[in-house]
Amino acid sequence: MEYFLELFFGGLTRGSIYALIALGYTMVYGIIELINFAHGEIYMIGAFTGLIVAGLLTMLGFPGISILAIALAVAVIWAAAYGYTLEKVAYKPLRGAQRLSPLISAIGMSIFLQNYVMLSQTSDFLPFPELIPKFGFMEGMGSMLSSSELVIVASTIAVCIGLTLFIKYTRLGKAMRATAQNRKMAMLVGINVDMVISATFVIGSSLAAVGGVLIASHIGQINYYIGFIAGIKAFTAAVLGGIGSIPGAMLGALVLGLTEAFATGYVSSDYEDVFAFCLLVLILIFRPAGIMGKDKIQKV
Repeated sequence: MEYFLELFFGGLTRGSIYALIALGYTMVYGIIELINFAHGEIYMIGAFTGLIVAGLLTMLGFPGISILAIALAVAVIWAAAYGYTLEKVAYKPLRGAQRLSPLISAIGMSIFLQNYVMLSQTSDFLPFPELIPKFGFMEGMGSMLSSSELVIVASTIAVCIGLTLFIKYTRLGKAMRATAQNRKMAMLVGINVDMVISATFVIGSSLAAVGGVLIASHIGQINYYIGFIAGIKAFTAAVLGGIGSIPGAMLGALVLGLTEAFATGYVSSDYEDVFAFCLLVLILIFRPAGIMGKDKIQKV
């Protein structure tokens, strides 16, 4: 049972990080029906920003918990700026183009950001400081659940609840829902669609940065390539849950994280990705729109 719980909480941790990244994918797709393949690199840039800030604050003698808070804040702001710029430079000029053009632009931006970070930082793995303190009340948990895993899961739950309330009750959230439902009609009733799209990129990038800093602190190392792997997994989670559905992205991420954890623990780590993508194929065969996705009705 202890081993099962260790795998279970490990899967929740993976799923929580996938959820923070997948929310960005699904929000952007829901608004403009674009797969932002550079989103994983925003997650990576958030982690590198957290590393730089944490290193500077450690040298200045700041206490651990304040380093985590400041590193998260700076990483969120920096990643949000990248997300905003990315939308303006790579996607907005192609908004009226054929769907293949922005897709190629997204892949190009992903490759550009990878190489930009590799050249400006290093291609090697870098150690990341453990910013999350160990909680005294968790000493009896042993290896089942660590303090960093608890913080990651709790932070993801708080972020998901906050995002859901934001989308449902705020003025901007209602504008986002209206734009996702019918962009032209939203423009006719006075909604600034360009601002809504930019805000969507900013929010998604901010969530990815939170995930980048938290998981880097948990694992203890980062490199320029972590965004590609995490981005592919998070995109898989978004499709699994139903691309365009925020609850679906959360559910798909948790299902994917638990599947990987149990496959690694009970079968072999070599088959971790095999089980994850086999699950995706099965879901799409029997439920093409994803677990919580809705089939679109098209006029013919």
